[in-house]
Amino acid sequence: MGDVPGAAVRYWVERPLSHDVEAAIRRLAHSDDVRHVAVMPDVHLAADVCVGMVVATANALYPNAVGGDIGCGVAAIGFDGEAGLLDNERDAAAILAGLYRQIPLIRHSRKGDPRLPAALDAASLSSPRLEGLKQREGSLQIGTLGRGNHFVELQADETGRLWLMVHRGSRGMGQAIRDHHLGQCSAGRNGLRFLSADSPAGRAYLQDLAWALDYAEVSRSAMVQAVRDVVEDVLGTVADEASYVSCNHNHVRRETHFGEPLWVHRKGAMSAAEGERGLIPGSMGTHSFHVDGRGCEEALSSSAHGAGRRLSRTDARRSLSAKQVTRELRGVWFDHRLAPRLREEAPSAYKDIDDVLWAQHELVRIVRKLRPVLCFKGA
Repeated sequence: MGDVPGAAVRYWVERPLSHDVEAAIRRLAHSDDVRHVAVMPDVHLAADVCVGMVVATANALYPNAVGGDIGCGVAAIGFDGEAGLLDNERDAAAILAGLYRQIPLIRHSRKGDPRLPAALDAASLSSPRLEGLKQREGSLQIGTLGRGNHFVELQADETGRLWLMVHRGSRGMGQAIRDHHLGQCSAGRNGLRFLSADSPAGRAYLQDLAWALDYAEVSRSAMVQAVRDVVEDVLGTVADEASYVSCNHNHVRRETHFGEPLWVHRKGAMSAAEGERGLIPGSMGTHSFHVDGRGCEEALSSSAHGAGRRLSRTDARRSLSAKQVTRELRGVWFDHRLAPRLREEAPSAYKDIDDVLWAQHELVRIVRKLRPVLCFKGA
């Protein structure tokens, strides 16, 4: 932990940060109305505000301190069967084939005439353009996987029990909402754009953000159900409803910290209030964790959201080979045809998840550790 002048900045990091990341943190700490900043151990460089940051303000809303994939998060559920059911290639191939059928990677076919659930359809967005996108892109992308680090993974816990973990957000809708509201922002003294929470523009952003959070949650739930159907059909094992956990790591909401009501922005960071259940995925091919929050006030009751990138996507594509991806994923079922396009998602492109958990032992308690058995990704 350490502090820099300006807003209170506190660090939970597993190694010294790069100059570029430190510069981005200092810029944020000296921006308008920023009161507290907490730096998570998975922090890495991103546009304007790094991923792995928690930012608290009194009244300012910073869309780039939430990011474009509003509501991006993780869901998990356990099954009543053992992960050993996937020890054979035939069943693993049947699971992957079923996932390709049931979960569109990018969007639904227009022939299927996809519809938004009634509650999402009825909730209004703040501009006609966003309403139009909701009906077009929103309906076509709901319950779809997307690219990048989003995934469906079947896992085994320490007892051998089979678990599912899904990582997905609001995709194009979240990005459109962020970009629309950035156009309504004022430029701050460090160039970071913000809205006043009590202004009409601020209230409109919060309205649209709430919709995107619900949209992302519904999408994860739909994907979980689709995977459950495939697993039950192929392996004959059913999910345990009581084990379901879902959390998101891109949001802003009103919370009280240090005795003061604040707007707490989390970009690639998870809420970790005392006893709050959370999910911290590792990289593709490395283990993940279920955790309980410790409610650490200095960290604004927050936690890392994953391993965090060690290499940028460009550097990973440049330095890692398809053979290396396959080698690093030995023991995990996946579609080997995608190896050349999964170089940026190789485990070596990410930080060591054990180092991340060690750096934030004040922030969460580990409930269980899980290893990957089968991974389904878009590329």
